[in-house]
Amino acid sequence: MAISTCSGRSAVITAFAAIVAITLTSTAAAETVTTVNGVDIDSSIVDMYLESRIQKPAEQATPAERDAVMQELTDIYLLTTQPAAAALGNDPKIKAQIELQSRAAIAQAVATEFFSKNPATDIEILAEYETQMEAAPSLQFKARHILVETQSAAADLIAQLNDGADFAELAKEHSTGPTGPNGGDLGWFSPDQMVREFSDAVGALDDGAHTTEPVQTQFGWHVILREDSRANQPPTLESVRDALKQRIEQTKFQAYLEKLRADHADKG
Repeated sequence: MAISTCSGRSAVITAFAAIVAITLTSTAAAETVTTVNGVDIDSSIVDMYLESRIQKPAEQATPAERDAVMQELTDIYLLTTQPAAAALGNDPKIKAQIELQSRAAIAQAVATEFFSKNPATDIEILAEYETQMEAAPSLQFKARHILVETQSAAADLIAQLNDGADFAELAKEHSTGPTGPNGGDLGWFSPDQMVREFSDAVGALDDGAHTTEPVQTQFGWHVILREDSRANQPPTLESVRDALKQRIEQTKFQAYLEKLRADHADKG
C-alpha cells in the first residue's frame, strides 16, 4: 500500500491502526535508528512498521516511503512521550486495549509458529484428495430454471410447459432470477454447487424433462429443466494442492485449539 499523505489527527489514527496490525516476526540484531525525547527507536521497530505500511519487505521500500514512515513513527513517539501520556497510559480502558493488542500479536505469532512446524505432508494431501474425490458427485448437470415468487405462479408455468410452451421463452418472460434474460440457462454445474432442494430436484429428473411440481428453495419457487448430464470431471491433484494443504493445516490448528480448550476446561 502507498504511504498515507493525510496529516494531523487522521494521520496519527492511521499510523496507530497500522501498529496494531503488525505481527511478531524474527528480526536481525536491532540498532538505534533515531531517538525521540530520550526514547530510542531501533531498526526492528522501523522495519516492522514500514512493512505494515507498504505491504512489502522493508528492503524494497523507496527513500520516500522510508522517510514518510520515519515521520509517522516520530509523531507517535512524540505523542507517547508527552507528560499527559503517562497518566493516560494508566487509564483502565487504555490498559485493556494495550493488553488485548499485545495478546493478539503474540497469539498470531504462536499460530504462525504452529503452522510452520505442522505443515501438511504429501501423504496427507493425497489422502485428503482421495477422500474428497470419493465424496464428489458422480454427475454434472446442464439445466435451466424459472424463478418466481409464488407456488401458484410456478404451477401455472408447469401447466404451460405441459401444453408445449418453450421453456427458455417462459424464463425470459417470467423469471425473476439473474439468468432470466438468458432463458434461465445455468450451464454445467455439480450438485454441490446448488442448494440441496434444487440439486435433489435436478438429480431426480431425466435428461430433457422438467419438474412436474414447483420446487421451493430459500430464493423462491423454481421450475427446472434438466437439459443434459455427464460424468463429473474431478480436478487434478496439482490444481487443488494448495487448497487441500490449507484445509489440512487449518484442521490441525483447529484440533490444537480444541485440545487447549479441553485442557483449560479440565482445570476448572
